[in-house]
Amino acid sequence: MTMADRHEAFARLHMQGCFVMPNPWDRGSARMMAASGAVALATTSAGHAFTLGRPDMGGVTRDEALAHAQDIVSATPLPVSGDFENGFGDDPDTVAETIRMAAEAGLSGCGIEDMGFEGGLRAYDFDLAVARIRAAVAAARALGRPFVLTARADGVMNGLYDLDEGIRRLQAYQAAGADCLYLPVPPGRAELARVLAAVSAPVNALSVGALQDVSLADLATMGVRRVSLGSQMARVTHAVIRDTMRHVLAGDFTPLKASASGAEVDAMLREGSAND
Repeated sequence: MTMADRHEAFARLHMQGCFVMPNPWDRGSARMMAASGAVALATTSAGHAFTLGRPDMGGVTRDEALAHAQDIVSATPLPVSGDFENGFGDDPDTVAETIRMAAEAGLSGCGIEDMGFEGGLRAYDFDLAVARIRAAVAAARALGRPFVLTARADGVMNGLYDLDEGIRRLQAYQAAGADCLYLPVPPGRAELARVLAAVSAPVNALSVGALQDVSLADLATMGVRRVSLGSQMARVTHAVIRDTMRHVLAGDFTPLKASASGAEVDAMLREGSAND
C-alpha cells in the first residue's frame, strides 16, 4: 500500500460503517495491532509520554510527537492519525503549521483539542476554539490529498464545560469543515446519543468509562463511525507491569507464565511490518 493509498483508505473508512482505531505507543505495539487485523492506527499522546517517563497532557514537544508519528507510520502499512493534543500552540497559525507538519510526517489525519495547558488546564474561548479548527481545516484542504481533520471537544471529560457546550462546539467545528468530531468522554450512552443526534459529520467514540460496556455492534447501530482506545491499551500494559512486579518482588513468579512466547511475538511483528 502506497502512502497515497493509505490516505485514501483512511478517508474511505469514515464514509460508512464503524471501525476500531487502536492506539500504539511504539513500533512493536503498532505491528502487533496491525497483525491482529487493525485497519488504521492512531498515536496516543499519553502512551507516548509514558514511554519517555513523562506524564500526559503537555508532556511531549511537537518535534518529539512528529518524530514519534513518523516512527509509527513507518512501522506498518496502515494509515495513521496523529494525537497532537492542542496542536502545540494556542493561536490558529500555530495549529495550521502543525497540520502541515503532520502531513509531512506521513499522517493520514490528526486530532486537535480545544484545551490549553499553559498556566493550568483551560478550555479555549469558544470563538478562538472555532478559529483554531477553521485554520486547521484550511491547512488540511491545502494539502491537495485526503487528510481527516478531527475536531475534539475535550472540556466535558475534563470538567471545563458541560455537555450542552460540548455539543455547541462540535456543531461549530462541523460548520468550520472538520471531517470527524470527537467528544471524549460523554457520561454514558444517552449522552453519546445526544451528540450523535446533534451533528451529521462522522463521530469518534472513545471506549473508556461507561462506553466500555457498549459493544462495537451497538456503537455502530447508534451511528458512531470510529472507535478509538486512547491510552487504554498502554494503561493495560502498565497495569500488567504494576501487578506482576508486586508478585515478582514478593517472590512469586507464577504471573510470568501468562507471557506470550518469543516465537508468537516475533511472528506478529513480522506479519504487521510495513515490509511486506
